[in-house]
Amino acid sequence: MLDVPRSSLYYQPITNEYKEKIKSRLIEIHQDIPCYGYIKAQKQLNEEAYIICENTVIKYRKELGIKAILAVRKPKLTESNKEHAIYNFKLKGLSIIRSNQVWSTDITYIKTDAGTVYLAAIIDWYSKAVLSWDISNTMDSSLVMKVLNEALNKYGNPDIFNTAQGSQYTSEIHTQTLIAYGVTISMDGKGRDTDNLCIERFWRSAKCARIYLNQYKGIIDLKNDVADYIDFYNNKRFHESIDYRKPMDFYYENLQGKLVA
Repeated sequence: MLDVPRSSLYYQPITNEYKEKIKSRLIEIHQDIPCYGYIKAQKQLNEEAYIICENTVIKYRKELGIKAILAVRKPKLTESNKEHAIYNFKLKGLSIIRSNQVWSTDITYIKTDAGTVYLAAIIDWYSKAVLSWDISNTMDSSLVMKVLNEALNKYGNPDIFNTAQGSQYTSEIHTQTLIAYGVTISMDGKGRDTDNLCIERFWRSAKCARIYLNQYKGIIDLKNDVADYIDFYNNKRFHESIDYRKPMDFYYENLQGKLVA
C-alpha cells in the first residue's frame, strides 16, 4: 500500500466553473435576503446541495464585496395610559423550553407613499415563529385585538403573553381577553426594549431583508409584501437562535398538547 492520506483518495478539486456557479448563487442570495451573513448563506447553499465550507463562503463574499445589511433601531411607539393597570415583567430568569410557553407582541411603524402605517405581530418566543400579524392606518386597540384573536383562534393560548406598556396593550379589552383565556400577562419594564428582544429582532430582520429595500404606494401594496416575507421567514429562513432551523417547523416540533380546531 502506498502511504497516501485516505482523504486524498476522495478529494475532488473544485473547478472554476463550480466556483463561478457558487459565486453567482451567493450574489442571488444576497439580493433576495440582504441581511444574511456568511453562516446563513452557507446553510442555504448546503440545502441546495452545494458543497462549501464557511471559510470559503467568507472568502467568496469578500471577493464579491458582499456585506449583510443591518436595520436601524426603531423609536418607541406605544404610550402608556396612567389609568390602566401595569403588569410586572414575568420572564426574568424564566427557562423557556417549548412552543406556546411565551408569546411576545409589539407594534412598529412603516412609511408608505400614502402615509405612515402600523404593523403589529405576535411571535412565539421559543420557536421564533410569527403566529399572527396585521397592518393598519391607526395604532389603536382594534389592531392589537385583531392580531391577538387570530393567534388565539389558530394556535391556542400561551402560558405567558408579554407586551409593552402601551395603552393598546393595557386596555381593558386586551387584558380581560387574556385573563379569560387563563393567560398570565407580562409587560416590559418602562424603557426596557431588551425585555421584548425576541420581537425586536424580528422587526430588524423584516426591515433589513425586505421593507427598507422597497417603496410602497400604500397599505395594500405593503400587506402583500409583508405576507410574502413572513411566509419566507416562518417556512424557509434559517434562524440562528434555534440552531439554524426554520421557525414554523421548530414551533410544531416543540408543541405540547393539541391546537384548537
